[in-house]
Amino acid sequence: MTDEQILTEARHVRELYNNDDKQKSFNALVLGETGSGKSFLLRTARKPVHIDSFDPGGTKCLQDYINKGEIIADTRFESEDRLNPSMYQLWKTEFERRRKMGYFDAIGTYAIDSSTSWAEVIMNRLLQKAGLAGQAPRFTKDYTPQKIEIYNMLALCLDLSCDFILTAHLEQFEDAVDKTIRYRYMVTGKGAIIIPTKFDEIYCLVPKETSDGVAYRLLTKNTGTYTACSRLAKGGLLETYEKPDIKEILRKAGMDTSDKPLLT
Repeated sequence: MTDEQILTEARHVRELYNNDDKQKSFNALVLGETGSGKSFLLRTARKPVHIDSFDPGGTKCLQDYINKGEIIADTRFESEDRLNPSMYQLWKTEFERRRKMGYFDAIGTYAIDSSTSWAEVIMNRLLQKAGLAGQAPRFTKDYTPQKIEIYNMLALCLDLSCDFILTAHLEQFEDAVDKTIRYRYMVTGKGAIIIPTKFDEIYCLVPKETSDGVAYRLLTKNTGTYTACSRLAKGGLLETYEKPDIKEILRKAGMDTSDKPLLT
């Protein structure tokens, strides 16, 4: 291969990178305890924001933004009947239909709120197919199919032409070595380790006592007690604790913060 051919190949690869829209997109796993503001944080993402809500009443705090058309909330998935589960199949059908019709091309940010409830309806569906609706999962037979389904669907969500945010609850555990209390992503088995690796950003809403009560900050770096990391924080662009504002984080990282036209 000649020097000119090598330079041509290098230019070609650089062009592929520059034209790769995924390098300009944003995805995040947002962790936090109940009431920490995970759902409310979604109002600060690139709009319009489409939320598929699995947490009952989770979008009530966003009513003003829904009325303005900045947020589109599909709350049908909040009403699951464990004895006759149907919400996961409904969500999967709707998600596939929207993906194939190009719906997400017009969306600024797609969010699943929350991973905890989403994983639960996946398990409900698997138990239903096994003739065990409403019963406890079988450790050796049900958790692996649930994990695979989560991985497969997350891969599709992360490949969308818009930003993607997955919210999730925290699980408290005791470190086996130093016996300290720590918090991690609440999900089945090793998913707590593997799923976060699929995301560019892992943020955690952590409490801080103030004179006005408890305020939540967005943690972007691992503290040991809470898990967080950020690829956008390169070179010190982000503080360890940031204001809970997605667009402000994007601005600090030099990324586009513009919205797409509202679908009103």
